[in-house]
Amino acid sequence: MDALRSRRPVGIAIAVMAAVGLALALLLGQCSSPQSGGGSSVTSPPASPAVTPTPASVSPFTGLPGRVGPVLAVKIDNVRAARPHTGLGAADIVYVEQVEAGLTRLLAVYSSQEPPRVGPVRSARESDVELLRQFGRPALAYSGVQSALKGLIQDAPLYPLPPERAPAAYVRDPGRPAPHNLYLRPERALAAAPDADKARDIGFRFGAAPEGGRQVDEQTVRFPAARYSFTWSAPEKRWLVSMDGTAASTTDGKRLGPKTLVVQNVTVRPSEFKDSGGNVTPYTETVGSGTALVLRDGKAHEARWSRPAATDGTTFTTPAGAPLAFAPGQVWVVLAPR
Repeated sequence: MDALRSRRPVGIAIAVMAAVGLALALLLGQCSSPQSGGGSSVTSPPASPAVTPTPASVSPFTGLPGRVGPVLAVKIDNVRAARPHTGLGAADIVYVEQVEAGLTRLLAVYSSQEPPRVGPVRSARESDVELLRQFGRPALAYSGVQSALKGLIQDAPLYPLPPERAPAAYVRDPGRPAPHNLYLRPERALAAAPDADKARDIGFRFGAAPEGGRQVDEQTVRFPAARYSFTWSAPEKRWLVSMDGTAASTTDGKRLGPKTLVVQNVTVRPSEFKDSGGNVTPYTETVGSGTALVLRDGKAHEARWSRPAATDGTTFTTPAGAPLAFAPGQVWVVLAPR
């Protein structure tokens, strides 16, 4: 009995201490948990959110993921002596325009890629100003313009980059005859136009092929003194380009060939200007609307094009008015006289 009595105070003390410990634990637990009612509470720091990978940027010019850089347009020579071209395969968009004497020149637009050299570079035309308005304020590289056009180019909403404005951006190839030997270094050209606008929506849409269309193996577009043929390559899934009956390749030996070919029927009228030989400079109207032929995946689709104002993009739709998607990749737009 005495032993039992001697243990009882110790047991009581242990029980009291356990109760106090439990009460403290409950109190601390309440202080560290969010309160459902009013009053302040102490909360633990929130856990770091899971990192979600940023989706790759998609070029509005090609529909492909990748770099969306500043826009550089380059006026490229296209007579026989100027071929093969350099850097043309890296362009996002290639426009074919009629110039004097029924010949053509190319206007190559770069944004997602910057090749080390592009050319041969030749002179700009009045039509280029209107065509480029839909790109915002891009940089335009060209060899020069006739004196009557200098004011128009200088006042246009673009960054003009003739050799006198960016001498470090140009180089002559001594192995080719002048004037077909002037080449551009795009990186240096854009350094001279650091504020050139980046690529933006110009109306192109990319995606699955529309229903219908007719099977086409080759499409030919004729100008008064030039001819372009585009032959469908099923293995490469692109339209291989020929110029005046000769397969078109670049100086690195690669065939030219866009994923999408657009034959845009436009009005080509005489302008007020003439070249040094007295030939009237044609003006290609790219504002307005009309018919077009969109070729992709080995088929040709009848289309309509619309560009209400110079600052608007150019949209292409089916005859029923639905957007007509291009195949992702390089786009060639042949501005064909209607």
